[in-house]
Amino acid sequence: MPLIEGFTEKLDAAIDAGALPGLHGLVIRDDNGLVLERYLTGADEGWGRPLGEVRFSAETLHDLRSVSKSLVGLLYGIALDRGEVPPPDAYLMAQFPDYADLARAPHLATQKISHALTMTLGQAWNEDLPYSDPANSEIAMERAPDRYRFILEQPAIAAPGSKWIYSGGATALLGHLIERGSGASLLDFARMHLLAPLGIEAAEWFAGSDGTYSAASGLRLRPRDLATIGEMVLRGGTWLSRKVVPAAWLNEAFTPRISCFDDVEYGYQWYLRAATDGHGPRRFAMGNGGQRLILIPERGLSIAILCGGYNQPDQWKTPAAIMLEHVLPGLAVRR
Repeated sequence: MPLIEGFTEKLDAAIDAGALPGLHGLVIRDDNGLVLERYLTGADEGWGRPLGEVRFSAETLHDLRSVSKSLVGLLYGIALDRGEVPPPDAYLMAQFPDYADLARAPHLATQKISHALTMTLGQAWNEDLPYSDPANSEIAMERAPDRYRFILEQPAIAAPGSKWIYSGGATALLGHLIERGSGASLLDFARMHLLAPLGIEAAEWFAGSDGTYSAASGLRLRPRDLATIGEMVLRGGTWLSRKVVPAAWLNEAFTPRISCFDDVEYGYQWYLRAATDGHGPRRFAMGNGGQRLILIPERGLSIAILCGGYNQPDQWKTPAAIMLEHVLPGLAVRR
């Protein structure tokens, strides 16, 4: 067991004291399986629609919000291995022939799929506004008559590859390539090639008014299943001796490509942090409201945190407290 004695008691005391507000579910897995599972009761949403007070359990689906992006990154690697999507060095606009009128723009002519994978398209995109604000770029995309034209028409503000700009639009383009190349919807592709091999049956994926699944934020899973996906990744992309995600793709996805904020870098739809605390580097996915999937490869830990702090400025505090005040101090430092 990687967690030292007393970890569970301290965590439960913090939960009972209300020190982790908005926490809905926490699941920790290691190489041997389930380490810890906790569920609470709280107000929840389904992609912005109020669900009221929900008593969470191991069977309750939860919004992943932008954790969906990182899972789409895994799906792209699966589709690439199957020969259904172009490689990262392929030019992006060549994959969107229906928008030939846009291809003459200099910045679009040099964009590659790798720029969508790394959110370095170099185009204006603003998701700093609340997701209840129609001016938020993701919301505007969801409401646009043609979401892909909306994305590609955004003005250039930097050379492709030179600047990280958080963009659900970039992930939407990747989702479209997966659907077009595989001939399956994003949810069906995920069920066939990612979820089913792990024994995951329960899943939902919200779609916009045009019927298109929101690659950027629409996936709903049970917390324990999200943690299982993390464990599969930590096992090099295999599960029960079956290849699910190619190991070579994981190596590419977890290669730092560009700095995004503070001490965090970005790979292919995943956040990467080099740790100096004796526990090794972290790989993580983040979503609005405090959703997290955090991987600590050197410890074999997969940590799924699901919360209800949607659009709140302090939504980061509960997942940060879980990691900084409980999980990391609960690990013996390796020297």
